[in-house]
Amino acid sequence: MSTQVITSLVNAYAGAFVSVSQMMGVEAVFLKGEIAPGVNAPGSRVAALIGIVGPSVHGTVALMADLTGFSAYVKAMTGGMIEANPDDPMSMSVLGELTNMTSGQALMKVDVQGLDITPPQLMSGDNLKAVPAKKADVKSFTLPFDVGPEKGRVYLVLSFHE
Repeated sequence: MSTQVITSLVNAYAGAFVSVSQMMGVEAVFLKGEIAPGVNAPGSRVAALIGIVGPSVHGTVALMADLTGFSAYVKAMTGGMIEANPDDPMSMSVLGELTNMTSGQALMKVDVQGLDITPPQLMSGDNLKAVPAKKADVKSFTLPFDVGPEKGRVYLVLSFHE
């Protein structure tokens, strides 16, 4: 996979996350100056992981959030009727849907034919950590966002096999 395709996917995902957040009424501020190679999502308590598959692209997208960031989306998507709780499947389904919506919008923006996504896998726990593959052909990037009025933190972690 070319650097141009990776750049296109990273930019599409950043824009899609901000756009989907705005549609839900959640302010998401992309912290461009804090983009990091590899995986760096400190304080994450919940995560949703989606695979990206296609003829020329293989990778994953993880949406990882602290409790404050997670809560902003649960409140927005449920009208405040459900509390953000990493042990509640209904609450966690919000994160899966947010990841689906972001991925769908991002993949519509890129000019790569035949891309598809897998269903999300949901995870929760204290200080979740993603362990990236230590291979030369795997490129990972962490895109940080401040979200909601309380400035919760959400990370998009993109990993692609070249």
